[in-house]
Amino acid sequence: MDISCRQLHIILTAFVGRKRCHRHLQLLSLPTSHRIKKLRAGAWLGGFAIFTMATSAGKLRTLYSAHSSLSSLPPSARPTLQLATLRSYATTTPHDSPIGNTSNTPPTVKRPATAFKDKLNAGPAFSDFVSGKKDEPLDPAEAYALKTALVGPPGRKKEITRLPPWLKTAIPDSSNYKRIKNDLRGLNLHTVCEEARCPNIADCWGGSSKSAATATIMLMGDTCTRGCRFCSVKTSNKPPPLDPHEPDNTAEALSRWGLGYVVLTSVDRDDLADGGARHFAETVMKIKQKAPNILVECLTGDYAGDLDMVALVANSGLDVFAHNVETVEALTPFVRDRRASFQQSLRVLKAAKAAKPELITKTSLMLGLGETEAQLWDALRALRAINVDVVTFGQYMRPTKRHMAVHEYVRPDVFDLWKERALEMGFLYCASGPLVRSSYKAGEAFIENVLKKRRGENAGSVNEKVTTSENVKKLVAGEAMM
Repeated sequence: MDISCRQLHIILTAFVGRKRCHRHLQLLSLPTSHRIKKLRAGAWLGGFAIFTMATSAGKLRTLYSAHSSLSSLPPSARPTLQLATLRSYATTTPHDSPIGNTSNTPPTVKRPATAFKDKLNAGPAFSDFVSGKKDEPLDPAEAYALKTALVGPPGRKKEITRLPPWLKTAIPDSSNYKRIKNDLRGLNLHTVCEEARCPNIADCWGGSSKSAATATIMLMGDTCTRGCRFCSVKTSNKPPPLDPHEPDNTAEALSRWGLGYVVLTSVDRDDLADGGARHFAETVMKIKQKAPNILVECLTGDYAGDLDMVALVANSGLDVFAHNVETVEALTPFVRDRRASFQQSLRVLKAAKAAKPELITKTSLMLGLGETEAQLWDALRALRAINVDVVTFGQYMRPTKRHMAVHEYVRPDVFDLWKERALEMGFLYCASGPLVRSSYKAGEAFIENVLKKRRGENAGSVNEKVTTSENVKKLVAGEAMM
């Protein structure tokens, strides 16, 4: 007794599943030698299931006759199974029910919710993109509301907070950005823009019609000897040795990028006797030799409190000396590495100003770590007491799950308020905003501030507070002659 292809398809589907069923139907239409090779290659499990099913149902002779009727025919006369057109599915009927019971509706299998589905549902809905949903603008309370959602597999769901709209940035896409990135890879240079996952990389590297591009080069490798709880830079007790060609490579790259302002920073190298200060100073001097018109800002570490090394870097020819206190004094032990302290950072900034009084000194604080208003006031007073000229405020954003969590997303109007307070206290300049980083738009902010201060003074008087180096003097003198 022969069995039809339709019945064979139903039997295979019921016992081995649809995918394996298709595979065995194709095997039955092959010559015997090819069929054996295929079975040896991994189809034996499905064949064993068919054999067990046929034996228990007393249908071994039926399957054998069906197999023989197909294999005995010449290849040209064998029926071609159109698997894609078969629309019947096996039903979950008892074993004593007829085999021919089929349904045109596949069995419904309830799949568990996935983390991907949860994240998808947590995102914006289609209605969010439809114009005309709301005619009136959102009130501030609604605009600043943070949306939360539960994501993850069942039993392990966790609450996540979507970033507020003021922290969204554009994807970098400009020829200047791509050129800078390719040059960095070719010269084996690193930037804190990439290593620290800065959200402003598109703006700074791309430049604009108003200002030249700004880049932040990270010297002495990409591995730090310290482990601050907010920073995503790699850490190790034994980082690779310094690259002796890095000062020349850095100067060569900057001289051909057409940058108006460059920020040099570095990882902490406590494994070196001088903390890398001599390497830092040599890089600044090489840059000034090849591109004397570039303004150079150095964002340095604390050199383990060695003030002689601080003075060495301050006198290397740079235009701005920056060292970040990062947060208020009360939170410093919980945010920064144990080898750093708020008071030690103050001593570094004070020593730089003492080594070169006309130098502009700069620092930065992150908001959203749990600081209080009184603690911020104390930090600003301490910075003004040592004549720090520039301060910046930015939102702390958690780089990975291994880093400390965000305590609060500070609203933009609060950043504006602290900017006003800092300027009233006598700071020369203050950049404050959710996406502001210590070197964000550094060139544009610095140059515009110097020009504004100079234009505000009488032609015969000069504000010594903003005089930095011969490069800035040339820049301002050229602007005044226009």
